[in-house]
Amino acid sequence: MDEQYWDKLFFSMKKTLEKENSPLPSVSKIALNTNNNAFCILASTIISLRTKDKITLEASNRLFKLATSPKELLKLDTEDIEKAIYPCAFYKRKTENLIKISNILCNKFDSKVPDNTNDLLSLPGVGIKTANLTLNLAFNIEAICVDCHVHQIANRMGWINTSTAQESEKALQEIMPRKYWIILNELLVSYGQEICTSISPKCSKCNESSYCPKIGVTTSR
Repeated sequence: MDEQYWDKLFFSMKKTLEKENSPLPSVSKIALNTNNNAFCILASTIISLRTKDKITLEASNRLFKLATSPKELLKLDTEDIEKAIYPCAFYKRKTENLIKISNILCNKFDSKVPDNTNDLLSLPGVGIKTANLTLNLAFNIEAICVDCHVHQIANRMGWINTSTAQESEKALQEIMPRKYWIILNELLVSYGQEICTSISPKCSKCNESSYCPKIGVTTSR
């Protein structure tokens, strides 16, 4: 798979999404609306875990009306944060982590979100997906962010053959040129939500349908 393959594929996917008027993923919208505020991106990524995009966007926007920095968040009562991000999944635990993260950022990182993987992974509730997406959107640093959509589409199209998101990240690093690492997540999240859905994907709307091996697909539309 050379650069020409990826260029053609991603161009085709973008055209399909434009035709469907597909919205940006929630965290990408947050990045756009906050001028790539690293704290907002990190916080919204934490809020998004196991939570639908619509709820993530609404919850994030409510929170950022109250605080857009760790110092501001620490001025809020726990109940105010919980109320702002409810009904995202595990909102109480996420509130605890946001407060802990804000304390660490203020005390250890001069109130700034770190721009490297190791420091990000040291923060409570931050896994590799959250770290990589923060690096992508806040700092424009190349890192492959694998969520359920990226993992599923990459395996369904036969790019890789993996069982977990962690395996997928490593496998994609080996086959994909670095210039595609940042755009991969945003593109495939939207594509997975609108076209290449987990159940009965809309293959009739996909320009790659005739070439796609459709691995694991039993029914399609």
